[in-house]
Parts: sequence; structure tokens; C-alpha cells
Amino acid sequence: MTDVEARLRSALRPVDPPGSLSDRLEARLVEVADAAAEELADWELRAMRDPRNWARPAAAAVAGAAAGGALIIVRARRGQRQRNVNRARELERNLRELADAAFRRR
Repeated sequence: MTDVEARLRSALRPVDPPGSLSDRLEARLVEVADAAAEELADWELRAMRDPRNWARPAAAAVAGAAAGGALIIVRARRGQRQRNVNRARELERNLRELADAAFRRR
């Protein structure tokens, strides 16, 4: 039974995506948000009177909002990951200093 459990643990181990994936995703989200902003900026308010013209600006607003929200999440996760790396490095440095101090006291 333990062999099955070990295999399941190794098979279900979480895998982090490559760093380039996050960069590509962020670049693509910026492109979508910029394109949506351009679409809305080029749209004339006079055309708003006809409801048939509402589809493109509405789609641009939705796409821009979704891309902007996703971009916020991606950047927040990147910042959190960077803070965790910095904390781990700080902890490692502190442990080394403590070990060096303990070794010198011997």
C-alpha cells in the first residue's frame, strides 16, 4: 500500500509553470488591455445613440476590464513570489550567521 501512496504523491506533486510563461501572459494581457483602450478611445460618442453600435465598445470594455483584472492578479502573484524568495534568502543568511557565531564560540 505504501508503494501506491508514494507513487500518487510523486504523480500529484505540484509543478510550477516556467517563468517565461508568466512574462508572456503578462505581455499578452497588456496588449489586450491596450487594444481595448484604443478601441474605446477611437469610438465616437455620437454613435452611442444607435444601439446597434454598442457591441464593439461593450466588448472592448469587457475585454479591457478582464485583461486589467487578470494583469493585476499576475503582477500581485509575481510580487508575492519575489517577497517569498527574499524572505527565504534573509532566513538563510540569518541561519548562516547564527551557525558561524555558534561555531566561533566553541
